Amino acid sequence: MIQILVILLWILLFIFGMCFFSFLNVVIYRVPKKISFAGGRSFCPSCKNPLKGRDMVPVFSYLFLRGRCRYCGAKISPRYPLVELLGGISAVFCMYCFGNVTDGVFHFSVQPVLIFLFLAVLTAVAFIDLDTMEIPNGLVLAAAVCGLASIPFFPEISLTSRIIGIFSVSVPLLVMTLLIPGAFGGGDIKLMAACGLILGWQLSYLAAFLAIVTGGIYGIYLLAARKKDRKDHFAFGPFLCVGMAVSVFWGQAILKWYFSFII
Repeated sequence: MIQILVILLWILLFIFGMCFFSFLNVVIYRVPKKISFAGGRSFCPSCKNPLKGRDMVPVFSYLFLRGRCRYCGAKISPRYPLVELLGGISAVFCMYCFGNVTDGVFHFSVQPVLIFLFLAVLTAVAFIDLDTMEIPNGLVLAAAVCGLASIPFFPEISLTSRIIGIFSVSVPLLVMTLLIPGAFGGGDIKLMAACGLILGWQLSYLAAFLAIVTGGIYGIYLLAARKKDRKDHFAFGPFLCVGMAVSVFWGQAILKWYFSFII
């Protein structure tokens, strides 16, 4: 019986994560269009018909409707259920890695909540930047708030490391942009400054390194496939967000592995 209850708790946590990221889909769609996401009913982007509760059940509504709007038949992007699944996975993973779980029993802990909110901000940043090549200042501020809130709950990252983290990556990006106009966007620079508060300088460097490597590989692919030329730009924010997400969960292990070769 206890094992069944534990499994149910994890399933409920997964469902909560999907529901939260379902709301995040609204943020991703509305913020670039300057539409308030705080109120108003959800609607179909194609026919603008208000959606009912049965149309907005995370993942399941998409599968039941076969990826089409119930009212106009327009195709629904598969990105919506994928983001919702990402939310469920993120919630479970945050609790598993940062939560206080003893013998399958959940004990309230602030750490997984903060990391989950931080991942939500990174997800919104990544997809908005992918769509618009811009990172909204409101999301940068939200990342900074997560960083400030994390200070008393993650004492292993010192205040000094956090302050240095604000400048450790953002300043080099700014200098490179001044020397090579268009090298990085202003949103990338502000994002890394804000996220330095929660990551500290070491993980900020790691996140930037991972972003440059993966972004560079993607850039080479675009050039090789002739989808872009050398003068074209692509969204770098998603790579920064992935780099930061990896650093949050595995950063310390990666750094320990790296330093084992040089010390």
